[in-house]
Amino acid sequence: MKGCIYLQATPFITVEGPIGVGKTSLAKRISEEFNYQLLKEIVDENPFLGKFYTNIDEWSFQTEMFFLCNRYKQLEDIDKHYLQKNQSVVADYHIMKNIIFAKRTLKQNQYNKYLKIYQILTADMPVPNVVIYLNASLDTLLDRIQMRGRDIEKNIDPLYLQQLSMDYEVAMEDFIKENPTIPVLKYNGDSIDFVQREEDLQLIINQLKETLYKGVIIS
Repeated sequence: MKGCIYLQATPFITVEGPIGVGKTSLAKRISEEFNYQLLKEIVDENPFLGKFYTNIDEWSFQTEMFFLCNRYKQLEDIDKHYLQKNQSVVADYHIMKNIIFAKRTLKQNQYNKYLKIYQILTADMPVPNVVIYLNASLDTLLDRIQMRGRDIEKNIDPLYLQQLSMDYEVAMEDFIKENPTIPVLKYNGDSIDFVQREEDLQLIINQLKETLYKGVIIS
């Protein structure tokens, strides 16, 4: 779009929200619409995740450390190969999700160790300039998890998912307060279905365009 001024030189968008809310689906559609590089988090490759959903206390630390190390490597690569070369990126996660999950699942002594490692690894990570936050009721999340049919998620405890959804609400409120210059676009998955309804997707796309191109200069 000629004459546009972006929020930063290179747009970096992240889509966040609890398990099953549709982060990857939306990130993929945004990638296609804007021709941005798509960054998808590693999920099925985590060898501890299936065990984690069966026994959270036993496998939480291994699970969270695997995710942290892989997300660190992904963001390091995306920064080097795309953002530093002025190529825009949309990701289906924000690195802050590691803290949301770790707070919920780790014992205090484990969390203290984890937090130190997290702070070291993320100190110089690229920072998104737009966040899209999705949330939905427990029934909607469970329905969508069932629809996508991942074997690894079949043992998710609904109570854990409900608590996680509430954790996201608190974390996003804190994020908005702590990052007033980063726009956060929020959508309720109970009332908007960007997978099944094209008009809902276009609503999000149009609002994202308005956010990215705010202050446009027409030459």
